[in-house]
Amino acid sequence: MSHTLKVVAVSGGLQRPSRTLALVQELVARLGKAVKIDVHLIELGEIASGLAAITYRSQASADIAQHLDAIESADVLIVASPVFRGSFTGLFKHLFDLVHHEALIEVPVLLAATGGSDRHALVIDHQLRPLFSFFQSRTLPIGVYASEADFSGYAISSPELNARIDLAVSRAVPWLHPRAQSEAAVPALAQQSSQPVQRQPHTAAA
Repeated sequence: MSHTLKVVAVSGGLQRPSRTLALVQELVARLGKAVKIDVHLIELGEIASGLAAITYRSQASADIAQHLDAIESADVLIVASPVFRGSFTGLFKHLFDLVHHEALIEVPVLLAATGGSDRHALVIDHQLRPLFSFFQSRTLPIGVYASEADFSGYAISSPELNARIDLAVSRAVPWLHPRAQSEAAVPALAQQSSQPVQRQPHTAAA
């Protein structure tokens, strides 16, 4: 791929060090080996107080507005949240509550999450995937879930998790294109679908 993809990576962890951040950084690093990328990283822990203090987009500080603009103009998103009470964090949801509902149409999203044990792994399909379906985003085929057992401290140590990351990235790459190309394809597909079907006249067999 000759074009550089604008990747926005969102880590929903609220502290450092963070296993969620470590997972996001590894996903970004592996993607960067496969395609040319320019990365904008958002750590919710760094903007937590300012984000929690606002209800509407118009109240956002310049820093938070810059992050929201980056999300809305991304070619691809990588998003990850720690799991609390079986779902993503409230602050993670609040960030995307401030994103325009039509800004992420057809944008590829690689989903990831971290939790204390494997029993939370379904958060990707039961919580994250529906959230981005609301935005009409293209959630990528393979999500990545990591439990505490997949880390040594805050470094990824599990061969199975490393293999899952590689699989997620390899399956994601064919879907990734600069946004201008993706947006141009949508009207073309819509136009094709609105064209009447050309049917061949039926002729009786000789």
